[in-house]
Amino acid sequence: MKKERLLNKSLKGFTLPELLVVLVIIGILMLIALPNLMPLISKAKSTEAQMQLNHLYTLEKNYFYLHSKYSNDLSALDYIQEKLVTEGGNANYQIIVTEATVNSFKARATAIVDFNGDGKFNVWEIDQDNKLIEITKD
Repeated sequence: MKKERLLNKSLKGFTLPELLVVLVIIGILMLIALPNLMPLISKAKSTEAQMQLNHLYTLEKNYFYLHSKYSNDLSALDYIQEKLVTEGGNANYQIIVTEATVNSFKARATAIVDFNGDGKFNVWEIDQDNKLIEITKD
């Protein structure tokens, strides 16, 4: 008897056109807000480069203390590059050591993704003095 009452009772809800109107409004708001959020997104993504270069700096310093020189070989430093986004991974930056001598080194993180679509790729560098600078802004 209780089942029969539940089956005969109509439930309140939203119609399909009402849901579609709400989705269209949300989509329009996103299109308006997205250009304003792109610099914020680029800045957040550049944090990955900064963290990776700081990690590489620490590895280079450890290598220097052990061998009295810097290395340009990432595997000798025990640095493992995470798979890049283009290869199905999560990393947005390619990390390389551009130069390494007895007394100095320079490492570079180059974005492989154009975060804001302006044709420029973000580039960061770090050296033996832990001087982290942004070479090219995205």
